[in-house]
Amino acid sequence: MIDHLSFGISEIARSTRFYDHTLGALGYRRLSADDSSLSYGSDEPKLWLLKTSRPVVADPQSGLHLSFVASTPAQVDAFYRAAMECGGSDNGVPGVREAYGSGYYAAFVVDPDGYRLEAHCDLAEAAK
Repeated sequence: MIDHLSFGISEIARSTRFYDHTLGALGYRRLSADDSSLSYGSDEPKLWLLKTSRPVVADPQSGLHLSFVASTPAQVDAFYRAAMECGGSDNGVPGVREAYGSGYYAAFVVDPDGYRLEAHCDLAEAAK
């Protein structure tokens, strides 16, 4: 349904380091970069980060977050570790979240601009 998503960031270099590592842990990669934007995906850009002087103010009470698909629990764990090592903060350590569905394994972080991110996988699918 959604072709791509874009949102503003305050610092290209800081976001490059953070997203290269956290999304790289999930098998995604930076597909383009210049002084005004970054894009990430597998084969084509699905996430665009745009340098702006007025990014949307992150509000932890808004309910807004981005969830990225992981193939395995190990990828979820690596996403979380990379986020912690690259300027992110904890918003939920890796683990099973049965309240979200049977076998739902996820980790939650906050990026350097305050946006809430998640990586998740289905344990049954990962076991195949």
